[in-house]
Amino acid sequence: MNSEKKRQPKVIVFSTPTCPHCRHAKQYLRTRGISFTDVDVSRDAHAARDMVRMSGQQGVPVIRIGSNVVVGFDRPKIDRLLDLN
Repeated sequence: MNSEKKRQPKVIVFSTPTCPHCRHAKQYLRTRGISFTDVDVSRDAHAARDMVRMSGQQGVPVIRIGSNVVVGFDRPKIDRLLDLN
């Protein structure tokens, strides 16, 4: 059979450089070997509007995993959505 490893969904982290929870979330994803796109919403007004529309939140981090949205650094939810258990 082919490799049983599932393809990782696309992961986008909406963050700001001064947010400690954002730094922790990104570090956690890196240590788990998860590739992601980091979007600095303090520099990208369009991305900030998209983030608020998607999550209903202005706070960061907001992490999009595939079609799912995680508000804050919710490690159990991130693990579940990325099948990291």
